[in-house]
Amino acid sequence: MTTRPRTKRKSAPRTASGKLPIDLALQGGGSHGAFTWGVLDRLLQEDWLEIAAISGTSAGAMNAVALAAGLMDGGREGARRVLRQFWTRVAEISPFHTLQSGPLGAAFGPVQALMAPWLAPYKQFNAALGSQLSPYQLNPLNLNPLRDVLVETVDFKRVCACHKTQLFIAATQVRTGQLRVFGQHELTADMVMASACLPLLFQAVEIDGEAYWDGGYAGNPSLLPLITDSPADDLLLVQINPVQRETVPKKAGDILDRINEVTFNASLLKEMRTLALMQQLVGTERQPGGPPLFQRVQDLRVHMIDGGESLAPLGAESKTNTQWTFLSQLHELGVDAAERWLAANRQDVGQRSSFDLSSVLQA
Repeated sequence: MTTRPRTKRKSAPRTASGKLPIDLALQGGGSHGAFTWGVLDRLLQEDWLEIAAISGTSAGAMNAVALAAGLMDGGREGARRVLRQFWTRVAEISPFHTLQSGPLGAAFGPVQALMAPWLAPYKQFNAALGSQLSPYQLNPLNLNPLRDVLVETVDFKRVCACHKTQLFIAATQVRTGQLRVFGQHELTADMVMASACLPLLFQAVEIDGEAYWDGGYAGNPSLLPLITDSPADDLLLVQINPVQRETVPKKAGDILDRINEVTFNASLLKEMRTLALMQQLVGTERQPGGPPLFQRVQDLRVHMIDGGESLAPLGAESKTNTQWTFLSQLHELGVDAAERWLAANRQDVGQRSSFDLSSVLQA
């Protein structure tokens, strides 16, 4: 699926500072978003790259706003600092944080593994309870500590005023089922929480009289805003939800996990197929005078950092694991993935796609 197309497109114009502009599309996936944190942490160290725009959903949206706020408060190093602060605070609200950060922290992993069989019935009970009762019954006060973390670590005034990148945050309107993309200059913490609102865990987030659920149902993430509103011709997708599984799930929990993976990848795959078909339609040669959208799609160069292969063995249950040791491991996986992508494809940015978009038509 990652065979490089042979056709070389026109070289990308550099920015006034001599950097190559690139757009980022960041998937959601719960705590697996720490993998994306690692990717961003590594990319921010590349001075020749300029992040022109970011489309993010759920955890991808949280990474996006943390990066934008940090850019306005210290540039690249500021972005790296705020991202780390955000994920550190996420870990600090974990019930195991005190134990892990203490002298016994190093030994906690094996202990937790030994306790897993004893905790399994408790987790099963919680899952059964959650399937019978809604978050309106289980959490009538609508408490969500993640919102407090977001407000504490991300300055939304800086996000809205950020002129160093553009942001597009996806959510799903409950009433219509349609995608809603929130633009940067209107962004609030509630809009980001709407993008991450799993309806079986949290009450819908109301914004201007409309209720919203997780953006993953309609756009995970949405690519179109990057094509229509960003000047960059290079688009890098950071994918953290596995597209393929080699075995058919047989247990009820595994079946539900796979259903969620398919659901949260469906909108992205559909959008990628549409782009691939449009590129085939307009042909490999530039056609002056055509519709502006066709011209943008024709010039588009697509790249991918696929975390699905390394994250798939962790299972869907791990998406709610916010322990610091786990988040740190995911961060390192992301750093390594970005390092490998840079080593293999650095020369392709601004020149050609390193991901064959047409491969999604053959899947």
